[in-house]
Amino acid sequence: MPRKVESHILPDVLQPALKLVFCGTAAGKRSAAERAYYAHPGNLFWRALFEAGLTPRQLAPPEFPQLPDYGIGLTDLAKRHSGNDSELPRDAFDVPALIGKIERHQPRLLAFTSKNAARAALGHAAPYGLQDETIGDTQLFVLPSPSGQARGHWDLGPWLALSELYRAR
Repeated sequence: MPRKVESHILPDVLQPALKLVFCGTAAGKRSAAERAYYAHPGNLFWRALFEAGLTPRQLAPPEFPQLPDYGIGLTDLAKRHSGNDSELPRDAFDVPALIGKIERHQPRLLAFTSKNAARAALGHAAPYGLQDETIGDTQLFVLPSPSGQARGHWDLGPWLALSELYRAR
């Protein structure tokens, strides 16, 4: 009997000509249940977008499909798994698929929403901020995780630096 192909937990929000795409590791349990990116009330993603000046108001998680109106897209490394990074199977992250999407859509910036996402995608640890390497012409940026579980590492500074790059080009 053929195995049923699992669908994506959250749809990619990708299209050509985006200025910025955010890439996380995987949808959290709350995001998967609500079918909305960064849906847990303790997650600072939507607040950070607004406070960094990337959106004119603080959007609610169910409004994620509106992000392309601001030149912003969303994706995850693990499209078919949800939960904390420590709960994901070893093969959950599909780096070749991410690279293919970025090469196809060519956003100006790809921002990883945690050091863990950056390490998984790049194959090595990376500091916060703009990276020397690229995917095609897409510049790469690493941000502190907005997850409530990473609150001890939270810093809006790199988000503000990303916003400057977003507006400068």
